[in-house]
Amino acid sequence: MFLSELMAVGAASCIALSAMFISELNGRVGLFRLTRWQMSAAFLMNAAVATALGGWSSLGGTQLMQLAASGLFGIIIASSTYFAAIYTAGPRITALLFALTSPFALALGYLVFGETISARQGLGVALVLAGVALAVGQPRGRGAKADSLVVPAPEGAPRPKARWGSGPGWVGIGLGVVTAMGQALGNLFARPAMAAGVEPFTAMAVRSGLAAAFFLALMAFPFARRDTAPATARNVATAVTSSFFGTVLGMALLMAALAGGDVGVVSTLSSMAPVAILPMVWLRTRVAPSPAAWIGAMVAILGTALISLR
Repeated sequence: MFLSELMAVGAASCIALSAMFISELNGRVGLFRLTRWQMSAAFLMNAAVATALGGWSSLGGTQLMQLAASGLFGIIIASSTYFAAIYTAGPRITALLFALTSPFALALGYLVFGETISARQGLGVALVLAGVALAVGQPRGRGAKADSLVVPAPEGAPRPKARWGSGPGWVGIGLGVVTAMGQALGNLFARPAMAAGVEPFTAMAVRSGLAAAFFLALMAFPFARRDTAPATARNVATAVTSSFFGTVLGMALLMAALAGGDVGVVSTLSSMAPVAILPMVWLRTRVAPSPAAWIGAMVAILGTALISLR
C-alpha cells in the first residue's frame, strides 16, 4: 500500500478512535461542556501547529469569511449533532451515518457548482443509502448490545435522557443525518479557501477557534450551564485525547494523504470509519457486531468509492 493510501486509512482510524473516546464520556459530561472542551482543545493544538508552520500568512480576508461559513456548518452545527448522535445512537451508528456526507456533497456540487452526476455515482448514492439502511434498520437486541458503552455517571452527576442500549431511534438517526449534511456544507464553503492555498492547520484553527468562541459565549445562557458535575482530570483528558485524534492527527493525516495521493482514492479510504470502528466496538464491549453491521458498513464504503473514484 502506498504511503498516501496508508495515511488515508490512518485518518479513518483516527476518526473512529475519536468517536470511541467521546463514547466514554456518555453519562459523565454534558453535551455543551463537551463541545467547549473539544473546540477549545482543537483550536489550541491547531493554532500551535499553524504558528510553527507560519500558516497564518496564507490567510486572507476572503478566505477568512469562507472558513467562518465552513465552521458554522461543519463545526458549530455538525460537531454538536455529531456528539449528540454518539451519545444517543452510539459510535457505530454515528460513524455509519457519517458516510452520508458523500451523497450530500455530490448533491451540493450539482446544485451549487453545476457538476454533473454520472450513472456510476448515482449507483454509489444508492449503495450508500442501502448500506446505511441495512445496518441501522437491523432489529434491536444484538446490535444494541454491541453499541452499549454507557459508563456509570459519578454520584450526583446529571444523567442523559437517551441511552445507547435502547437502540438508535429516530432522534439519533436524525442527528447523524444532520451531521452529514453539516459536514458536506462545511466542505463546500471550505473548498475555495483551500484551493486558494490556505495552510490546512490554519484553516482548522480558524474553524475550531470560531466554534470555541461560540460555545463559550453560550455559557451566558442557563441551558448551557446545566452540567454542574465536577470537571475531573480523567474526563478532561478523555475529551482532549478525542480532539487530538479527531481534529488534529486525523486531519493532518488526511491533508497529507490528499497532498500526495489521488483525491478519489484518498476520499474513499478516509471514509472507512464505519468499518474501522467495528473491531473497536467489539473490543470495548466484547460483543461482536451483527453481520448486518459489517455488511452495511462495507456496502456504504463501496458506494462512497463509486462516488469518489474517477
